[in-house]
Amino acid sequence: MPPINDDLEGTRIMVKLDDLLHARRMTLTELAERVGLTLANLSILKTGKAKAIRFSTLAAICRELECQPGDLLAYEAD
Repeated sequence: MPPINDDLEGTRIMVKLDDLLHARRMTLTELAERVGLTLANLSILKTGKAKAIRFSTLAAICRELECQPGDLLAYEAD
């Protein structure tokens, strides 16, 4: 999955949504329905193109995937 670049510090936040969905045998469409988000918005997050995520969205995803925020996001320095 492509990283989200932070031009100010040269760091990357990796979104591991695809891995979590695969591990739970859940589709992005199913997750979108469960958390009440559009498929387009979840797709932006999944592909690493999101610039931000609301805590309420993060909490809903973690609730449905039975994971912690650290399971979904990873920090990688250059």
